[in-house]
Amino acid sequence: MTLAAFLVLFAATVAGYMLNRRAALTIRGSGTQLHSLESFHGLYSALTVLVPVLVILLLWIMLQGVVVDRLTMGSLPDGTLDGLGTGQIQLILAEIKSISRGVIFGTPEEFKIQAAERYISYNNTATTLMLAVVVALVLALVVAARRRVAAGFRARQQVESITSGLMIFCATVAIFTTVGIIFALVFETYKFFTMVPITEFLFGTSWEPQIPIRADQIAAEGAFGAVPVFLGTIVIATVALVVAVPVGLLTAIYLNEFASHRVRKVIKPILEILSGVPTVVYGFFAILVIAPAIRSFGQSIGLDVAPNTALAAGSVMGVMLIPFISSFADDALSAVPQSLRDGALALGATRAETMLNVLFPAAIPGIVGGVLLAVSRAIGETMIVVMAAGLIAKMTINPLDSVTAVTVQIVTMLIGDTSFDNPKTLSAFALGMMLFIITLMINVLALRIVRKYREIYD
Repeated sequence: MTLAAFLVLFAATVAGYMLNRRAALTIRGSGTQLHSLESFHGLYSALTVLVPVLVILLLWIMLQGVVVDRLTMGSLPDGTLDGLGTGQIQLILAEIKSISRGVIFGTPEEFKIQAAERYISYNNTATTLMLAVVVALVLALVVAARRRVAAGFRARQQVESITSGLMIFCATVAIFTTVGIIFALVFETYKFFTMVPITEFLFGTSWEPQIPIRADQIAAEGAFGAVPVFLGTIVIATVALVVAVPVGLLTAIYLNEFASHRVRKVIKPILEILSGVPTVVYGFFAILVIAPAIRSFGQSIGLDVAPNTALAAGSVMGVMLIPFISSFADDALSAVPQSLRDGALALGATRAETMLNVLFPAAIPGIVGGVLLAVSRAIGETMIVVMAAGLIAKMTINPLDSVTAVTVQIVTMLIGDTSFDNPKTLSAFALGMMLFIITLMINVLALRIVRKYREIYD
């Protein structure tokens, strides 16, 4: 039914566009001058139908599950949920949903089977009603939009107004989403620091967040010193940038200034393909090829190399970042005015001197953007670090040792038994908050660098 509702909406949108456009063509064919082009009349009808009905349809889908769940649980026999906690109630609801899908384990109670039947009935009724509402609305809106077609109707202004409203709405959603994420991080981080001193988190050198969550569980007391976690992130990101930045920049310089057109046509698509490889593939490559190779080479010269190393993870991550830096740097170099290049060559500079002293400094804003993107990817990468670097936080800067990263610990803290009232789970939000602050500082620094060079070359 949900798919049928979307198909009806799509069909009505296309039909409304065609009807209004044809009506506008008819008016123009009769010799009357239209205020707006025929396509704007069609777009007005399409947007009039699509926007409100799509919003209602999405809200309906979002709220239907909540309403049906409440109705189902409210229809249970009196006293069924008395004395049960939230987790037990959710478990009963999950079992009812499983029975409604035909997945039955053991012999469920009779009230659960009856509740599953009611759950199916409520969902069928809701989806049928949703389809009826969508059909009624699209018919009414198509007819209303069709009646607006006239020679003096300002269809273009209406379309621009609706489009502007949509863009403002999307921008508002993005802003409020960002604000919501920040508030969620701040709130959960504050709860964490009420349980763990902030000085221990910022300056502690031991990260062992395993603590008892249930009464019957045996675990350590827990230590939440985040220094080794951030140190591991810095080591891995540094190795990645040492690999990616020189190779990426030199690749961009060669492709932009020295490579022939034929070579550029071959290398550029290869780099673009390299940027689309999933990170899990890089992780497999790191753990199956790079890590054993580093370990074998280290043993051959008498070095003690861990099975999982920051060098393996950072090197493969650097290969992953090369296309980003190369692409941004190439675009930045291409955007430098041709007059600067011609002037330098006319004054007797070689192509290498022109690149080094004129083009490269002028392209610094775009190059900094590419490096910033690479830093963000290096800090936020998870899969490669999990597979090739390890999970244990160590206080070391040795790239041949096993380390972990902030993102890996965030994932680790939020899997398994998660209870949002203990420091183990809340530590993930504290790490996320610190990562957000560090990324913000990097952005501010990059913007200042870009502004400085832009003032010189604008």
